[in-house]
Amino acid sequence: MRIVQAHLSVIEQKKELNAFLGVYQDQALQRANEVDKKINKGTAGRLAGLVIGIKDLLCYKDHPLQGGSKILDGFISQYSATAVQRLLDEDAIIIGRQNCDEFGMGSSNENSAFGPVRNDLDPSRVSGGSSGGSAVSVQAGMCQVSLGTDTGGSVRQPASFCGLIGLKPTYSRISRYGLAAYASSFDCIGIISKHMDDIGLVLEVIAGADEFDSTVSRREVPSYSKEMRSATERKFKIAYMNDTIENNALQPEIKDAILEKIQQLKAKGHTVNAIDFPLNEYVLPTYYILATAEASSNLSRYDGVRYGYRSKNINDVTSLYKKTRSEGFGKEVQRRILLGTFVLSASYYDAYYAKAQQVRTLIRNQIKAIFKEYDFILMPTAPTTAFKLGRHSDNPVSMYLADLFSVQANVAGVPAISIPCGKDELGLPIGLQLVADDFEESKLLQFSDQVLKMK
Repeated sequence: MRIVQAHLSVIEQKKELNAFLGVYQDQALQRANEVDKKINKGTAGRLAGLVIGIKDLLCYKDHPLQGGSKILDGFISQYSATAVQRLLDEDAIIIGRQNCDEFGMGSSNENSAFGPVRNDLDPSRVSGGSSGGSAVSVQAGMCQVSLGTDTGGSVRQPASFCGLIGLKPTYSRISRYGLAAYASSFDCIGIISKHMDDIGLVLEVIAGADEFDSTVSRREVPSYSKEMRSATERKFKIAYMNDTIENNALQPEIKDAILEKIQQLKAKGHTVNAIDFPLNEYVLPTYYILATAEASSNLSRYDGVRYGYRSKNINDVTSLYKKTRSEGFGKEVQRRILLGTFVLSASYYDAYYAKAQQVRTLIRNQIKAIFKEYDFILMPTAPTTAFKLGRHSDNPVSMYLADLFSVQANVAGVPAISIPCGKDELGLPIGLQLVADDFEESKLLQFSDQVLKMK
């Protein structure tokens, strides 16, 4: 009970950060009381008392869901996402829903219909996106763990900007049932925390087969938390891509921090080699072609007819659709819908969408080939530390470049994690990204824990 009260107090004290869109105060306190009784009886679940926030893209029965958008005004979830329900089943306490870029489309959390989320270290700077509210909630002590979503880096990049751990698991490791879709072949539910143990425990609770999601893997879920506790230090082979470290877009302090970590790894006996990845220049455009195409299809369901916002300035069915969508969606979502509709159009389908699918296959195959020789790929999480609010607002391309290093894991479908790796000259956190092969989350968490403890 006291833990929940403490988090609620922080949420109230730091509400100017705009991290939460809804706080479930009474319900969280009631649930805390119930969990306390279970703990005293010895019947509590594995997550008993863990205070968790959920991104405003995850359904929670009888609670609002808006995806950071005006288009879903008034919508109440009729069921809980599988990941959310599994948290509840193990006695976690959900304290509220967190602000995010509209439908997960953004790298700074400035695209929310409810205003930007501010970084607790410096409120004049962005939190990262799209799971900015989820990251700042943990950063500021509003909750212990957050569930975010990662379509192109939306868990790892805000974790990097806020000095946290952010895990994107293998595509299909966690059920997407109850997740409001942006790009269905990229979307992953991810976990943000200050502690690796929390990441492992929450992952083992929410991962695994689900009868409501035909795309989820049926592989057995390891006991990540137990394997982390019993892990012994091993020597690994790690690759880093030359053009990620020698990239002109990379902030110099981040480059220095990554190179220093590479030297530390070598000093600890790990093998660390530079490699070339010729397809790197195609990763970001491939992602944006395919993700916008899927967004165009997925967001067609929001039309003002069945639920959510409906324009009052209508004359007929056509104007209902047009005005509802133009008034209900923000500018960035409209931009991506238009881009996606363009690449899916009859005249350009083969030139853009079909070709991007072919390139995606090549990228995944080359990534998989690297893992035949190496255990991990190491790279920066983001090209910069947290930038000022409004810095890239007028230039969408410069904003998209914030995803330069994070989209690769989504295009390939492999797991990746961002962990803190020092600070820049202004004291802003730097993120180090580690990428592993399919379903190697256990090894990834164990090694990341070693790197975090490395001096």
